[in-house]
Amino acid sequence: MTVVNTILRGGRVVDVQSRSIECIDVGIQDEKFIFGTLESQNVIEFDGAYIAPGFIDAHMHVESTMLPPTSFATLSLPHGTTSAVFDPHEIANVLGIAGIKLLMDDAKNIPFDAFFAASSCVPASHFETSGATLLADDLDPLFADERVVALAEMMNFPGVIHGDPEVHKKIQMGLRHGKKIDGHCPGLRGKDLLTYIAAGISSDHESTTADEALEKLNAGMQIYIREGSAAKNLEALLPIITPENAHNICFCTDDRHPADLRNEGHIDHIVKKAIALGLDPILALCIATKHAADHYELHQIGSIEEGKFANFIVFDDLQNPTPKQTWHHGNLVAENGRTVVNIPQPTNWTTAKNSVHLPSSLAPESFEVIGTGNSIRVIGLVKGQLFTEEIHVVPTMVGEHIVACPNNDVLKMAVIERHHNTGNIGLGFVKGFAFSGGAIASTVGHDAHNVAVVGDNDNDMFLAAAALQKAQGGQCVVSDGKLLALLPLPIAGLMSDAAPEDVIAQQNAVLEAVASLGCPLDDPFMPLSFLPLSVIPKLKLSDLGLVDVDQFALVPIEICPA
Repeated sequence: MTVVNTILRGGRVVDVQSRSIECIDVGIQDEKFIFGTLESQNVIEFDGAYIAPGFIDAHMHVESTMLPPTSFATLSLPHGTTSAVFDPHEIANVLGIAGIKLLMDDAKNIPFDAFFAASSCVPASHFETSGATLLADDLDPLFADERVVALAEMMNFPGVIHGDPEVHKKIQMGLRHGKKIDGHCPGLRGKDLLTYIAAGISSDHESTTADEALEKLNAGMQIYIREGSAAKNLEALLPIITPENAHNICFCTDDRHPADLRNEGHIDHIVKKAIALGLDPILALCIATKHAADHYELHQIGSIEEGKFANFIVFDDLQNPTPKQTWHHGNLVAENGRTVVNIPQPTNWTTAKNSVHLPSSLAPESFEVIGTGNSIRVIGLVKGQLFTEEIHVVPTMVGEHIVACPNNDVLKMAVIERHHNTGNIGLGFVKGFAFSGGAIASTVGHDAHNVAVVGDNDNDMFLAAAALQKAQGGQCVVSDGKLLALLPLPIAGLMSDAAPEDVIAQQNAVLEAVASLGCPLDDPFMPLSFLPLSVIPKLKLSDLGLVDVDQFALVPIEICPA
């Protein structure tokens, strides 16, 4: 008889290896699972409750939670997430390798298995100005840390397809270290897709239709079904899942806001939604656990097996698996919706602050757009998606100036470079925010994270940008010359070192403020943050100007007559 630290008795264990449920006692010894004939002074009776592996987010940017890993863990542990693969390319675009190391250091002492992917595209493309540029030689030392399990999403798919030497050097570096190469290829199909995969790229989380996902899946890719705060692809992609192909499918959030984490959940939210939409519960639990661990060769997590770390959740209803307990490495870390352990916050973020540098000459006049009256290109938001449309609109003119027309939901947008004080300001127009009488601004603007502003008048747009410079990062709402609400994000302009509940309250305040301007979107700052991302079709705006992603070229606002 083996004496162990703890025995879990009377539970129904979800075996994600055999996709079955077993009524078996489980032992915990030295943070790991052990089976057999067991004896312990500490026996916990589970009375028929289900025991399943802790959830794994296969791909996310922890910076999108506006919280560093220590604070993120306090929100995610109650929802059963015990592991995630973080791509720190948001902070990398602002602070480079130093930012990545700060984030990795912050994650060292938390009751959560944080893995990392070395950020491959800093900047995402040459159509934006980021705070740093990371080459293969810069990234190579990161792989000495065993927590680095992949080269992060290769967003520069044109560079892969057309043989860009530096892009391929990064891919070969990751393969040389024996790591996975994560993909990012929205809409890529046919021969170009095969060329992309042949370079060594093994996964994708950007599919938005079942046809696209199936083509990638059948070509050998691991498909991450994404359901985050911005992009919600679960419902569209769920039909691709079969018992035969499910091992090649994972769940991820990519980007998740703190209030959504607290109120809706994390991977548990995806699992419950998938089950409600008809997916077999055990298969859903497999996709949320074992499949991500298998893909990244994380052999010590992902299932309840002898010798693996005792990361698991406890819940009562297989059709609605709401974690009532979360355990990490054999220790209870969350119970009944709250974290029950103290998480140290040792990181000194001083070097990550003071990152917003706008031109001293910035003024309301900086936002003026001169035109001739020809039709203009307008970025069209698509609800629940990161891709956009290109809409052609007859502009509203005041003299020689093209101005916003809130009555037709055409607002002005600006992206102001904030890292090197270059003075770059990209100007354009956007449809879908549908507010009037003010402006919103954010230093969260994927991936270069310059200052993105949308509004219906130049004065409020200027004041919103100035407010973020004063706060050294964040999100704000301005109306009629007054600052209505501010969410400060002083860590690289991306995260807050305040308590999670304070961050959520500040976020709610800015959302209520923009709703008061008539915006119908639940969270307009999320689509705003992706409008500068020059690697997702169709039309985006960076500090260098309007980008047609399909052509991978800068295009003018006005459409010249034939």
